[in-house]
This record gives sequence, structure tokens and C-alpha cells, in this order.
Amino acid sequence: MIFFHLPAYGWGRQVICVKKKLGRAAALILCAVLVFPLYGASGTNNAPPSVSAKRAALINADTGELIYGKNEHERASMASTTKIMTSLIALERGTPDAVATASERAVRVEGTSIGLRAGDPITLKTLVCGMLLESGNDAANVTAEFIAGGNEAFAQLMNERAAQIGMKNTHFVTPSGLDDEDHYSTAYDMALLGACAIQNRAFVQICSSSTIRVSYGEPAAARTFSNHNRMLSSYEGAIGIKTGFTKKSGRCLVSAARRGGVTLVAVTLNDPDDWRDHAALLDYGFSQVRAQGADTDFAGLSVPVVGGEQGEVSVSSAQSVLVPEGRETQRLIFLEKFLYAPVEKGDIIGEAVYVQDGAVVGRTALCAGADVACVTLPADPAAQNQPGLLERIRRFFGGG
Repeated sequence: MIFFHLPAYGWGRQVICVKKKLGRAAALILCAVLVFPLYGASGTNNAPPSVSAKRAALINADTGELIYGKNEHERASMASTTKIMTSLIALERGTPDAVATASERAVRVEGTSIGLRAGDPITLKTLVCGMLLESGNDAANVTAEFIAGGNEAFAQLMNERAAQIGMKNTHFVTPSGLDDEDHYSTAYDMALLGACAIQNRAFVQICSSSTIRVSYGEPAAARTFSNHNRMLSSYEGAIGIKTGFTKKSGRCLVSAARRGGVTLVAVTLNDPDDWRDHAALLDYGFSQVRAQGADTDFAGLSVPVVGGEQGEVSVSSAQSVLVPEGRETQRLIFLEKFLYAPVEKGDIIGEAVYVQDGAVVGRTALCAGADVACVTLPADPAAQNQPGLLERIRRFFGGG
């Protein structure tokens, strides 16, 4: 077993692992547990805001920690914020350029629409854009038919995904969010959904766009979708996510913002003053949760090199890492057990993962810190009493 000896950095935990090369396969071997600190000062004592919403939740998107709650576990209808789940499933299960055909049943729906007509071809990505920006109920129905064959089967997928996310007080019936007695969620559950959705790059790219130019229909016509989320233009660091409204639900909003390495998700259900309330909630959250630089010093770590002019290569971080401060952070290091020469400086040879309370809060690729050229063989190894390359490899693996 190989042990890496690194300097101790105080209180905390560090786990070092290696990847053993077996052709292209890799097995993880736990090698050592050391300690290092990633503590920072706790947040300020700012008073939590007073919001108009009947139900509200604010969470740290990286850890799932509840920062603020008001009736956050009370079940209620959530209107078109439902389309967060519909869009997420579409992006996870479908291909963006796949083409769906709108059916008569799917487009005959009340409420907001992107103007689809029966027989219109439209890509899955455009459907997601239509849901997240224009909140098209027709786009949601066409998506459900394309992914699962219909609303009922798609709702089953939605509920299965909700369980995976940890949404314990949620039940989906429709892909659009139109009112139904059995269609409900909570502010806290919707915050968990929002935090999950923004881990999907395609989702964030769409929901953070103020406008998107698309083309669909028969014949195809160019159109511009406009985002109804005012937070994108009024709040610094806002990255989405989705508005919603029905007469029963009132105004609903799921928003996300990122500042200084901290990402927050706020939710209000039935809120007559949601824009102001979300700004206040996010301001409060950023006053309570701050990020600090994680330990990216890998001095003393190296990886053996087979067939190189040097027998090992140093390890360096590809980038700096920010993690939420104020709680213990575990650093997991995954490295190749050995490398074959030649090795170029900057080659990816592993990864460091930072974990708080079981949640991944940061990661960085680990790179070779220097070039290692292939060993230069003498013209006559026997004459110079030098082992050849094959002999050196055999000895490296303990062959005598």
C-alpha cells in the first residue's frame, strides 16, 4: 500500500486515493487520511427579512442547508414553476436537437402558449426554451408526449425524479403546472429542485437568458422568446430560474443567484410582492453564507512515472476552489497510481473533491507539475551495465 505524507494543516479531514491503471480501467484505493483546516468565520447577525409570501424558503444550493424558512414544508400548488422539473427531465432524458411533432391534444391547453399548432415540428431544446422563458403550456404538453408518450406517464417520471432529489412533500400531475388537487409541492422542496436544476449546464444557459432566438413550425418561422424573470435584470448575480402564476396558486417564483463562490436558491409561493421579497431573501443569504478559498496546495504529492527520465512527477491544482465557509470540509484526492512517459506539464492526472456534510461543494482537476521525457536508452545497455527499458519496467512492478 502506498502512503503519501503531506504536512498536517490543523483540524479537518483529508482523504487521499489513487487510481490503479489496468489498461483503461481504474480502481480506487484508499491510501491515507490526513487533516487540514477549511474553517472560516460564521455569517453576520443580520435579522432575517420579513416577506409577504405565504410560504418561502432560502437554501444554500451547494449544501442544501436551509437559511430561511416560512411555512417552508406546507403543501401548496406551485403553478408554472412546475416547468423546472419538466425542463430538467427533458434535458436529462432527451437529445436537444431531437424533433418532436405537436399533437392536437397537446396544443389544446389553457393558459400561456408559444403558439404551437398540431403538426408543427419543434426541437426539444426549443421546447425547453419555450417553457423556461415564455412558460408555454403547449410546450410542456408536447415535451411530455415526446419523452413519455403522454402526461400521465410523464408525471410518473416527474415523481420518480422528485424522490431522487429528496422532495418529500411533492406530487406532480401535470407537466405545465395547471391547477389540480393532487398537484402540489412546498417552498423547501422547490428550492431543492432549483438547486438540482442549476447543476445542469444546458438548463442554466437557457434559464439565465433574457431572450432567445428560435425557429419552429410548419413552415418554420423565426421568433424571439423573452424571459419573464425580472430578477435577471434587477438583481446582481441572478442566474434564473422560473416564474409561475395561477389564480389558485398566486404569484410563485424560484430564483437563483451566485456571488463570490456562493450560490443561493430562493422560493416564494403565493407572494404578491415576489420581486422585492426575493431580493431581500438573497441579500440576507449572502450576508450569512460566504465562501473561502479551499486548500489547493498539493506540495509533497507525486505520481510515479514508468519509463521516464525522472521516476516521478509532482502534482498541482488546475484552478483555485471556493467553498462555503464556517464548516468542516473534507478533501478527497484521486490520482493515477502511475503514469507512462512521456508526461507533459498540465496533463490531467487526477481530481480533488471537496465535501461538506456529505455534499460536494467544490472540485478541481489535478495536473502534472512538470514535463517528464522518455528515458534515453544507451546504444548497448549490456556494455554499459545498464538495464534496458523492459527490465526497468519489470523491476518497477517487483519482478526482481
